Amino acid sequence: MDRADSLWERIEPLLPKVERRRRHPGRKRLDDRLALQGVLFVLYTAIPWEFLPQELGFGSGMTYRRRLRDWHAAGVWDRLHRLLLAELHAAGRLDWSKAVIDSSHVRALKGGPKPVRARSTVPSRARSTTSSPREAASPSPSP
Repeated sequence: MDRADSLWERIEPLLPKVERRRRHPGRKRLDDRLALQGVLFVLYTAIPWEFLPQELGFGSGMTYRRRLRDWHAAGVWDRLHRLLLAELHAAGRLDWSKAVIDSSHVRALKGGPKPVRARSTVPSRARSTTSSPREAASPSPSP
């Protein structure tokens, strides 16, 4: 078994099962493994969905885009991330001392300490370049 098959065995159970309609079944659904290949190809190469190469057996880019949307909504990527982290942790292959947590992954509920305003290192304030050092002009006399 190669690495691609091994990864697919981890991903396939996480994908939502979609039953084909009995009445008005429409076009047969694109195979999930091919859909995953197309999604990963677009994400890796950063090409627009509509430019998926037909020579590699990909169909309409919109199909792949919708599949990515549906899988995201179903939580597939989060579950896959947790699964792979758990496998790596169990194998002792993670170095948690190099882990980074930011607000996109963990919400800071109470915030942190307020930053102190930085002291100026300049001896005095610079002169304004937008106003004249002269006195303000007096209003013109009214007629």
